[in-house]
Amino acid sequence: MGSEFLLQKLNEKQKEAVVTTEGPVLVIAGAGSGKTRALTHRIAYLINEHDIPPENILAVTFTNKAAGEMRDRIIKLLGGEGNVHPSQLPTIGTFHSVCVRILRRHIHLLDFENQFTIYDTSDQQVLMKHIFEEQRINPKELNPRAVLAHISNAKNRLITPAAFEAQATSYFESKVARLYGPYQEGLKKNNAVDFDDILMRTVELFKKHPEVLKEYQERWYYVHVDEYQDTNQAQYLLTNLLAARHRNLYVIGDHDQSIYSWRGANIQNILDFEKDYPEAKIITLEQNYRSTQPILDIAQAVISKNRKRREKTLWTERTEGAKAELYLAENERHEAEVIGQKILDAVRQHEQPDYRDFVVLYRTNAQSRAMEEGFMRMGIPYKIIGGIRFYERKEIKDMISYLRVVSNPADTVALLRIINTPQRKIGPKTVERIQTFAAIKFCSFYEAMRRAEEIEELTGPKKEQVLRFARLIDRLRSRSREVTASAMIKYTLDESGYKKSLDDGSVEGEARLENIAELISVSSKYDKLAPGLSLNIFLEEVSLIADIDSLDEKDNSATLMTMHGAKGLEFPWVFIAGLEEGILPHSRSMLSPEELEEERRLFYVACTRAEERLFLFYTKNRMFYGETKDAIPSQFLRDIPEDLIISNVNASHERTAAGWGFSRPQGSIYSSDSAADETFRKDIPDESSLPSFSDGDRVIHRKFGEGVILNSVGGVVTVSFKDPTIGVKKLAVSVAPLEKI
Repeated sequence: MGSEFLLQKLNEKQKEAVVTTEGPVLVIAGAGSGKTRALTHRIAYLINEHDIPPENILAVTFTNKAAGEMRDRIIKLLGGEGNVHPSQLPTIGTFHSVCVRILRRHIHLLDFENQFTIYDTSDQQVLMKHIFEEQRINPKELNPRAVLAHISNAKNRLITPAAFEAQATSYFESKVARLYGPYQEGLKKNNAVDFDDILMRTVELFKKHPEVLKEYQERWYYVHVDEYQDTNQAQYLLTNLLAARHRNLYVIGDHDQSIYSWRGANIQNILDFEKDYPEAKIITLEQNYRSTQPILDIAQAVISKNRKRREKTLWTERTEGAKAELYLAENERHEAEVIGQKILDAVRQHEQPDYRDFVVLYRTNAQSRAMEEGFMRMGIPYKIIGGIRFYERKEIKDMISYLRVVSNPADTVALLRIINTPQRKIGPKTVERIQTFAAIKFCSFYEAMRRAEEIEELTGPKKEQVLRFARLIDRLRSRSREVTASAMIKYTLDESGYKKSLDDGSVEGEARLENIAELISVSSKYDKLAPGLSLNIFLEEVSLIADIDSLDEKDNSATLMTMHGAKGLEFPWVFIAGLEEGILPHSRSMLSPEELEEERRLFYVACTRAEERLFLFYTKNRMFYGETKDAIPSQFLRDIPEDLIISNVNASHERTAAGWGFSRPQGSIYSSDSAADETFRKDIPDESSLPSFSDGDRVIHRKFGEGVILNSVGGVVTVSFKDPTIGVKKLAVSVAPLEKI
């Protein structure tokens, strides 16, 4: 296949990125600018036009999916499936998969056996807990998961146990330093490596055995790195070691889309490329093939405020297009209603509704709860990408199990879920002995726990552990008779030790606590009910929401996902929810200029997912930990000039925004005199104004048809449906698409 074919569908800058084959090359590829096309065409060009043997070419990226896409495109460019033998392909893979291949051949030089085991997260935790036991460290005082997270971070920066110990300053770091060495020794003793070791051991191999490094330098004459802005210190050093001999290093990426510093990614790797390679050729891809110009102008206006970036301006031949729209919602429930109504209005214009065109992006997973319930209520099919439905998340199931046991201690399923969550050293054998005792004595598992002293098969310490847990349940049950559902969750979270187990300083732990905070917000709408009833009605509604049977997980569904998860994807219509201080930018970024810039890049990534339409949302107030608080518009909205956006924020709400302390500079969208879209911006008040039903009301359900209300308590109604195949059902008012006739 000749060069004319390879180059004919490329723009001038893409062609330059393909035909520049010698020496170091940095391609700054803006969002939607054809990054993968340029990279794959370049590899095919090397093989076809320069007769470079495929075995002399290396291409690395970050995910198996991206590597697979790269491989498929190169096969197509080289002649198509069936015409290309695997031996005719270059080495293509993730950093980890490439390094595993290297280690399988050479790790014996580091005193491992070549058939080593790769430990996953659970394996790591088992090993670390064993080290805790050896060193007599109480896991309640030091979280094993937090220790492993810090060790992982150290490995990504290529910091050895000795170096980590030398630079440890805090009490916690000194504890980690004491465990890092034994952890590495434990891995080696088991002939195992963890995920981070795969890179770190490869660097160690190359440094200790230059002859091995030379072999791969000679083999891979041309080195390509995709998404270079996402490389960490280990990946950066590996790349430079491999390219040091021939300096044919080709990296492609976009500093404006660097959003993974919490994983160890270092934006300086791409910004400092010219310092590492002064002779480098820099090529910038600015023509966008995804979005309309109005969308790109919004993204550009915001990202241009960042200091750590190379100047570039995205443009497109699609100069026409609808302006982005800004909406102020009353609260998170209203936000979901407005987005849902926009989607319904759009799909009604088509004979075959295509919900796949719509995506809702949010900063934190906890925000999905209001969206999910809003979409359920409106009958909009949806799916969550890269995440789990709110009520299916482990931390939510754990907390609800605690509450179920408090409400009904005979619920053995819930009891068994939490008996060792967090870790209480009540293992399967102990549980089995309690179950046997319960069967013999014809009592519940809960009652058997309270009678642990009578279980002869249990040792003294085990009896005490079981009794301690039983006393915890007793305390929780006693408390539940005095407080409402939201207060009960807060109390349980602290008293059970669950909060402490999650609050380990990791991003994952923080996200899980945010989800529980959202659960507290959900439960607070029952706080006006009597304490015992409050918890019971809340649990009943949650079970109805969690088990709702009218959800559509098929392909034709709207998508809900985090902004981080959306990178690399595109959708015709994009809704960005929760553009408020503390959410985007996230609260933890407020005191760090570097983290604040990354939050701005995240907003840029979210905007540039949109092909046709972009909608921005913030709320007047939002519920946190069961309390409604005033929300402050995101500072990123200040950066958008008024002529780039249609502001559906009416005058009274503009004054409210100013009252929140929001500075309104000249030219801001908040000083816009544009009329509000009153036909769309209908006021949907807070949770207290959910539809109310009385016994005997005739209703209609979108799926089940007509029915009669038999009973209504709190947010739960019992309905007898006309269709005998459906019969009587309990439904949660907050999500059921139920209307009075």
